[in-house]
Amino acid sequence: MTFKFNYFFFPLYISTDIEKLCTFSQRFPLPSMYRILVWKVLLGIIPPHHESHALVMKYRKEQYWDIHHALREPEDEVFLAIAKAMEEMVEDPIECYWLVSCFVNQLNSKHKDSLQQLPKILEQYLNIEDNRLLMHLKACAAVSKLPYDLWFKKCFAGCLPECSLQRVWDKVISGSCKILVFVAVEILLTFKMKIIALNTAEKITQFLENIPQDNTDAIVSKAVDLWRTHCGTPAHSV
Repeated sequence: MTFKFNYFFFPLYISTDIEKLCTFSQRFPLPSMYRILVWKVLLGIIPPHHESHALVMKYRKEQYWDIHHALREPEDEVFLAIAKAMEEMVEDPIECYWLVSCFVNQLNSKHKDSLQQLPKILEQYLNIEDNRLLMHLKACAAVSKLPYDLWFKKCFAGCLPECSLQRVWDKVISGSCKILVFVAVEILLTFKMKIIALNTAEKITQFLENIPQDNTDAIVSKAVDLWRTHCGTPAHSV
């Protein structure tokens, strides 16, 4: 019998410890109305207990304006890509600033070593799922030229539309950057025939950097299923 979570109690669930909230975010889809709140809690912008949220966000606003006076636009390509995507999800500029800053900080600290291993892990799983496709990529010398920065460093910002990207970021923010590998694998599998029809690394990379946007929700759903098939039911580990 499949367990179904009762979302009526979700606000109470947010007020529990971070460990449980991470586990929930790994196991279940986040309800859209609570997504940004959960992200703020998981990224340490606000504490889990809602009684403190207003006071902490007031402090965060004060911090933002202190920083804003001396702030220069970051030139970091990853930061700017994630910021552009986040701006489409979050209307409040102060919330957006903190979400982007803390998310990028998480990537550069907690996930730094894991992110460096993802290209190699991608090759391993693609070999399991479709060896023929991997051999084609190798024959075209395309394996080393796949858009790893777009997929892994930028966490698909600028590649997937907002609704699909949010579901991927749910898993990354709650602790698992390995989901990025399975999204990449599913992109390759979904567009296998197109990729096999291309015979140079440059053409393959150019296509993958600009994939069609009409079926990305299905790609992400398949990626989550594949992630669970290979990794079990994750708690909040990479």
